[in-house]
Amino acid sequence: MMPLSSDQQAEIDQARGAAQPSRRPSVPALEEILFQALPVLDHGFVRVVDYMGDDAAVVQAARVSYGRGTKKVSEDRGLINYLMRHRHTTPFEMCEIKYHVKLPIFVARQWIRHRTANVNEYSARYSILDNEYYLPQPEHLAAQSKANRQGRDQVLTGREAERVFDLLKKDAELVYEHYMEMLNEGESGEPLDPERSGLARELARMNLSLAFYTQWYWKTNLHNLMHFLSLRADAHAQYEIRVYAEVMLDTLRRWCPISHDAFIEYRLGGAHLSRTGLAAIRRMIAGETVDQKSSGLNPREWRELAAVLGLG
Repeated sequence: MMPLSSDQQAEIDQARGAAQPSRRPSVPALEEILFQALPVLDHGFVRVVDYMGDDAAVVQAARVSYGRGTKKVSEDRGLINYLMRHRHTTPFEMCEIKYHVKLPIFVARQWIRHRTANVNEYSARYSILDNEYYLPQPEHLAAQSKANRQGRDQVLTGREAERVFDLLKKDAELVYEHYMEMLNEGESGEPLDPERSGLARELARMNLSLAFYTQWYWKTNLHNLMHFLSLRADAHAQYEIRVYAEVMLDTLRRWCPISHDAFIEYRLGGAHLSRTGLAAIRRMIAGETVDQKSSGLNPREWRELAAVLGLG
């Protein structure tokens, strides 16, 4: 199902059709998708609605120069790589981006833990939530992991999977039916039952499940966006927030391609080692046989190091 109504799509098309003259830097690759709703999950989306700065702004801030970067892209790339490697973050804070995101409430509660952003969420005290809720695809209905308290294990199959899916769907349908009954309010505001007053919106909303969709505007700088993506685009992140991060990772690629490449190289695709872990690697390179007990690492740290090194 498309995440937008025809009226909403018409508003976006109108915004995308308008052009504003400006002297400020713009990024053609990001302009291509500006305002566009990029689908995520069954009813969600991510939209870039505004941005400020680009890769050249990072270089400009680092050098405190009057121009926009240097004459050679290779020099800009070298400097941005250096800044990323050595965690010089303030130049990346000079660029900002604003997203409009539609997401399940339980994903929003994970997301809001990232406190380095400006957020304004859809108000269910003021408006009535749509009858849109998230239902996982069969391949994402999985049992609780026994080894990881916040992870999944084997995918449910057969009757068990059907039963869980049916429960999720029936519960969502029931709570929304009760929500509308408590509100006693039609689309144009008229009472469905003139004999009843209806419950206040701020109270009726409390019965909805975390699967229902909310929306917000989320504005952050480039440094904090990359920190968010380093955690949420990681393979260990929950699937339902990771798919949002993956879409946003592509917007980063369009917006600041040099910073994106440096981020992939040194943060998302790199690894941080403890002093003890680094010592264990040095011993391995020297030809010494090292196991978990002799490494000085606890079992979990050893498993993480083995995963980084690709050891069986």
